[in-house]
Amino acid sequence: MNVLAHTQPDFAVIGGGLCGRLVAWRLAGAGHRVALYERGDAAGSQAAAWVAAAMLAPLAEAASAEVLITRLGATSLDTWPQVLAELPEPVFFQRNGTLVVWHHADRTEAPLFERRVRSNAPADLLEGGFVALSGAQLGTAEPALAGRFTQGWLLPHEGQLDNRQVLSALAAGLAERRVETHWNTPVDDHAMPRARVTIDCRGLGAKAVLPTLRGIRGEVARVHAPGIRLTRPVRLLHPRYPLYIAPKQDDLYVIGATEVEGEDMSPVSVRSALELLSAAFSVHPGFGEARILELNSQCRPTLPDHRPALVWDGAQTLRVNGLYRHGYMIVPEVADEAVRFAAALLDGRIGDADAFAHWRRDARWSELFQLARLDPQNCSQEPA
Repeated sequence: MNVLAHTQPDFAVIGGGLCGRLVAWRLAGAGHRVALYERGDAAGSQAAAWVAAAMLAPLAEAASAEVLITRLGATSLDTWPQVLAELPEPVFFQRNGTLVVWHHADRTEAPLFERRVRSNAPADLLEGGFVALSGAQLGTAEPALAGRFTQGWLLPHEGQLDNRQVLSALAAGLAERRVETHWNTPVDDHAMPRARVTIDCRGLGAKAVLPTLRGIRGEVARVHAPGIRLTRPVRLLHPRYPLYIAPKQDDLYVIGATEVEGEDMSPVSVRSALELLSAAFSVHPGFGEARILELNSQCRPTLPDHRPALVWDGAQTLRVNGLYRHGYMIVPEVADEAVRFAAALLDGRIGDADAFAHWRRDARWSELFQLARLDPQNCSQEPA
């Protein structure tokens, strides 16, 4: 082996948002030498994962996501407690289900939601995981909403995390596992850091090399609302902006709804803020006295089919991207597939298209893998 290889890390992970941190942490835990490069800070404040509700809700998401996403989410939900148990800092984790409700005026949304969920969710996920509630049952399940809604569904197996605690705990985990971290360090596509294998997890930062990547804008509010005491995430069905309210620790709530095509990173508009907070007030009037801590917007990296992708360039680079709005929900499984593939690249088990095809055929999540050809004119990659 060439002497230079001894001076280089085994892996350079480019992009230290949620996925990049988890991939680097996993690789280091397997005994590899890892360097991570992130254009933002160690807190993760520039990452899409910073502006998220971190709901682990594969069944609720089945209303708009395909079966692959719901399966990734269900498996990842079982994996998250194992991940959190290994991290050096505590992370709020709750598996108390999701409550879905609607106002009488929007009652026609309920059968549409149910039909989409039952069409897109695997049967084993639906079994015991989609419970109809009457008004009295709903009040028993969520006392804070007693008497406010006449019908609803409880999805009892779903969960949630505190997104910012996860980012902090992963940063601490990287330090504990001696990952060489380079915060506030943007990477040029034409001057990648030296490593035996490169894993690109930059999200929208990889647009130059993944031309079909685009951003979907999301807007959320973080409010402090003592006294409401919701015990689980609540989703409000609405024809224009289905709302979610995710209760975190210490009376903190993350409220979101909007999803807008485009990569506008400007602050939240007055109209969006009014709609978001008015909808929350309609769920519980106590939100009228809540204190707005933040109104944030961020763009989620999205590929045309809304699926995540592991794109191999045919050499020593793997790109992990397209987690869209499902980042926290599916990232354990996506990251684990990336780690397994990257390890196979490192030890030479994958070196050509035939070996890649064989790997893909046997992979747990074969649908995630793509082979791309590099365009030497602009360094962009297109799936083969």
